[in-house]
Amino acid sequence: MTSQGSTRQPKYQRIADALRAAIRSGEYGPGDRLPGENDLMATYDVARMTARQALGVLQNEGLAEARKGAGVFVRAFRPLRRHGIQRLAQEQWGSGRSIWSTDSEDRELIVDQVEVHEERASDEIVVALDVPDGSPVWVRSRRFVLDGKPVLFATSYLPSDVVADSAITQSDTGPGGTYARLAELGHKPVHFREEVRCRMPSTDEAERLALSMGTPIIQIVRTAFAEDGRAVEVNEMTLDSASYVLEYDFDA
Repeated sequence: MTSQGSTRQPKYQRIADALRAAIRSGEYGPGDRLPGENDLMATYDVARMTARQALGVLQNEGLAEARKGAGVFVRAFRPLRRHGIQRLAQEQWGSGRSIWSTDSEDRELIVDQVEVHEERASDEIVVALDVPDGSPVWVRSRRFVLDGKPVLFATSYLPSDVVADSAITQSDTGPGGTYARLAELGHKPVHFREEVRCRMPSTDEAERLALSMGTPIIQIVRTAFAEDGRAVEVNEMTLDSASYVLEYDFDA
C-alpha cells in the first residue's frame, strides 16, 4: 500500500529511490550499468525527462556516474574518509608521517601537480594571516589523486618572513610535510580552525577534479596557529563531495 506521503513524491524521486535501494542491496554493484532512460520510461511509464531526472539524482548524490555514449553506471570509487581531528594531531606529522596517510590507509594517494611560488598576499589572505597589506607570501598548490581519481586540490599560503629559504618553498617539503618544517622553524602549529561549506564548482574546479555534471564540491579553509597565536598557514582545499566522508571524532 502506498502512503499518502509517497504519492506526493515526484515520480523521478520514486524511481531514484528504487534504483538507490537496488544499489544498496547489491542488485547493481560497483561498475554495473544502470537501466537507461528508455528502460526506465518503459518500466515506469514516464516521460524521458522524468527518467533523466531520476538518473540525475543518483549522479548528484555520487552514487552513479555518466559515461559519454555508454550510459550511467554505479560509481566504483570508494569514498575517502577524512578524519578531521586525528589527521592534524602532532604525533602524526611530528613523527614524519603525512597527514594524508590517516585518510588514505593502504590506498594509492599521489600528488600529481605541485606549484610553489612567492606572491603578494591578496586582501583575503592579508586578513586571514593578519599581515600588512602587500606582504609577500609563499603559495603551495597541489592536486591529490587517489586510486587514479583526482579527489582534492589545495592551496596553502604562508608568511614569507616565516618560511623563506626553508624546505617549505620547495616542491618536496620532506617527512611530516609543512607542519613538521614549521615546527623546526620555531612556529609549531598548536591550534587549527576549519571552515566548511558546500557549493557548485566553477568550470576550472570541475575540470581539475574531473567531476561529473551536477556534482558539488566541499570547500574547507584551514588556518594553523602557532603557540604565540600567530596564523602561520591558510590552506584552501577543494574536495570532490562524492569522494569524501567528513568524520569528526571527539569527546564531550
